[in-house]
Amino acid sequence: MTSALILIDLMPRIVALPLAPYSGDQVLARCKELAHAFRAAGRPVVLVRVDRPHVTEQPPGSGFAEDLVRPGDVLIVKHTVGAFQGTGLDGQLRALGVDTLVFGGLVTTMGVESTARAASDLGYEVEFVADAMSAFAADEHDLTIQRTFPRFGKVHDTAAYT
Repeated sequence: MTSALILIDLMPRIVALPLAPYSGDQVLARCKELAHAFRAAGRPVVLVRVDRPHVTEQPPGSGFAEDLVRPGDVLIVKHTVGAFQGTGLDGQLRALGVDTLVFGGLVTTMGVESTARAASDLGYEVEFVADAMSAFAADEHDLTIQRTFPRFGKVHDTAAYT
């Protein structure tokens, strides 16, 4: 079994949003920890960011968060809520022999959930790092972590991977 870490929308303008139960900075710090652990174990790290179609100039803060990207990371630019549609992500993961995806990033109920649902449909095992993601409201995040995500895969916290 080969697992890859999938980190969604860790972009300055999204990290800065009012999020709960964790701030964007808390999520970013935990995601950096996870990425370090995955890289140290020789496992792929996939960083996903959104780029709005039909917008010639992206808003400030549309790149990856500072000090996140490392050589060898897989970088994906998505144009939809989820990271699989039209990005080549599935082919890149299959070429790396990945069968399990571990999710973190922003936000729980949007980019993370959408990408995880597609991953499950494509036959990947999915896992979620509950304290390495956050939502627009704590109850939204908690419901998804406690009720929705366990139906798709395992839910852990950062300490399980670091």
